[in-house]
Amino acid sequence: MSLDVSPQLLEKAQQGEIDDQAFVECIRTSLPYAWELISGLVARLQVDGGEFADNLTPPPDEQARGQLLRVLASDAMRGSLERYFGMKLAFQNCHRVAVFPAEGTEAYDRFITAREQILNQSPELRDC
Repeated sequence: MSLDVSPQLLEKAQQGEIDDQAFVECIRTSLPYAWELISGLVARLQVDGGEFADNLTPPPDEQARGQLLRVLASDAMRGSLERYFGMKLAFQNCHRVAVFPAEGTEAYDRFITAREQILNQSPELRDC
């Protein structure tokens, strides 16, 4: 299961749409490793500036890796986090998450190319 959904949130969803704030809170509590990684990258970009901030450290275990994959593979979760943080998320391999201040920048457009994906490969990440 991707998210730990409270009975109250489930009831709210059954009655109609839920707002991003409630959904983001569900993501934050359900996927703490993914939340900490992404929010830390956002903070780093805001403090240090630059074109983007990214993570090059593999997750500590399979549970953490699973959290990262789930949050970034879900259009709903990824979109909510992008709106919440006001950043564009990009993803390579099993752990290289990057945050960008906006979509369509030169750095973002370069990061999401097939070339960059190929250049970011290594034998130790083959099975991640």
